[in-house]
Amino acid sequence: MFLDLFFGLRDEGVPVAIQEWQAFLTALEQGLHGSSLLRFYHLGRACLVKSETWFDAYDRAFARVFQGVEGTFGDEVTDRLLDWLREAKDLPQLTEEQLAELERLTSDELMRRFLETLAEQTERHDGGNRWVGTGGRSPYGNNGTHPTGIRVGGQSRSRSAMKVAEERRFADYRTDVTLDLRQMKVALRRLRQLTRTGLATELDVDETVDETCRNAGEIELVFRPPRRNDVRLLLLMDVGGTMDPHVEPMSRLLTALHEERGLRSFEPYYFHNCVYEHVYTRARMFAADAVPTADLLHRLDERWKVALVGDAMMHPAELLQPYGNIDPRRHSKTPGVDWLRRILEHFDRSVWLNPEPETEWEWVQTTKMVRRLFPMFPLTVDGITAAVQALVGARA
Repeated sequence: MFLDLFFGLRDEGVPVAIQEWQAFLTALEQGLHGSSLLRFYHLGRACLVKSETWFDAYDRAFARVFQGVEGTFGDEVTDRLLDWLREAKDLPQLTEEQLAELERLTSDELMRRFLETLAEQTERHDGGNRWVGTGGRSPYGNNGTHPTGIRVGGQSRSRSAMKVAEERRFADYRTDVTLDLRQMKVALRRLRQLTRTGLATELDVDETVDETCRNAGEIELVFRPPRRNDVRLLLLMDVGGTMDPHVEPMSRLLTALHEERGLRSFEPYYFHNCVYEHVYTRARMFAADAVPTADLLHRLDERWKVALVGDAMMHPAELLQPYGNIDPRRHSKTPGVDWLRRILEHFDRSVWLNPEPETEWEWVQTTKMVRRLFPMFPLTVDGITAAVQALVGARA
């Protein structure tokens, strides 16, 4: 479709050169268009049109190429609406009886009602049970008490949102952290299964002596393959949202694994809250970074060890429902729990590392569900040591 825009501009006589087109693609890769069709239009015009003389020609080409393409969910969340929601007011909390009466909506119904409400709303609202606002019982907005809703702007507090209507931009965990790494590296050094593979290039002294004795003192050199670590590790890391407070320990873990030269193979990928149809090579999670989870399972055999790292805190719909991804722009027909089961069944050994304190695990419903699937360990030195033992130690 993007090439259609390039040739469409050429057909309209707009002098678009390769340099402008490359700048446009670079801007798209950096996500400068956001999730808005209007921002995409303006970005293209800024990069591809050198003079206002060609604005009309650009509009004709753009309309012809993108006719019928609807604006995404992000178009509805305007700057004006975010301004209404930016300053949450202190409002009274609901009683348990009132919370029990709140309607629990399905994902599709929630999205439909949200868009209908946005179309009707004309001013800011704080409190209440209908409009997009702050506090109150409405399922739309932020800092309210509805147990199943859409968070628009603001900060996650009760961690109960089914969807989040905002640009989801996360930062990669660092791989150059040097502080407080020593103990973590020591714990990870046990992530080894030594086997003799490859060419016989190492002198076997004991066998050489035995063969020499059998040959009545005539030296007979015996070689064997060197011992090497045969561990292949797949690391799947939750990033963004409730994982933001844990950036430092996650970066230390990733740094230690990158510096663990003994691993035969190591592949790290990102996900947000739960694994779905795709995992990502970068935390920004652009389409160019996506790797189909099914392809990953097909390419990596059961000998790979798997470590998933995340707080396992999410809305239950993200784990149990089709299209449960908290980002409404990413469709995930298969429930997240099914993908977790596929990972568990495909690989011989897998563990889950949780950066949250163990005292928090018992009261979070989704954390308890994940613990039923994977052996879960805290993201501490002792926890990593126990997780490594579970990955490479002898089975009971």
